[in-house]
Amino acid sequence: MEAQTIYEIVGYVASLLVVVSLAMSSLIRLRIVNLAGALLFAVYGTLISAWPIVITNGVIAVIDVYFLWKALRDEASFGLLAVRPDSAYLRQFLDFYAGDIRMFLPDFDPGDLRNDDVVRLLLRNAVPIGVFVGRPADDGTLEVLVDYVIPEYRDFKTGRFLYRNRAERFRQAGYRQLIARGGSPRHDAYLEKMGFRRRGDRYVLATAA
Repeated sequence: MEAQTIYEIVGYVASLLVVVSLAMSSLIRLRIVNLAGALLFAVYGTLISAWPIVITNGVIAVIDVYFLWKALRDEASFGLLAVRPDSAYLRQFLDFYAGDIRMFLPDFDPGDLRNDDVVRLLLRNAVPIGVFVGRPADDGTLEVLVDYVIPEYRDFKTGRFLYRNRAERFRQAGYRQLIARGGSPRHDAYLEKMGFRRRGDRYVLATAA
């Protein structure tokens, strides 16, 4: 393969990465993919001795690294706000993000919420960014019906806040284990990352060792 062809391939791949990054809803993923594209563009510029391309994409890479560093060390304040299952805001939130929620939790139906369901808005710096819905059972089990965070904030920080120390907050509320149904592959991977373990078609998180 000729050197010029290799250079063109590098340029095309760099362009593809930049385009793909702009289509991402997660800011962290956007920055990571955009950084990869910028670095590859800088390599491309070096190969063809196009120094303006090198300088421009070098600056873009530095900006991406800065914002990634800032996002990863972000000391955000998280909280939970109890709301009623028939809350007007909750209904509006679930309706607005219904399509995205179905991608992760295809079996969830907002119309099936009951008065005894445990419903919490997930807050980040006092801004609602997600919702948690659990259904209690008589045996001390809480079935997780919904654990959803809007795309811009899917960096696992909210999940770690919710389930930290083996879901201590749920143990203190009297629940000995959490059970979640599988959803999409991404949602299942998230549950496992949060400490849930697969048992048949369910995922289980014991709240005590």
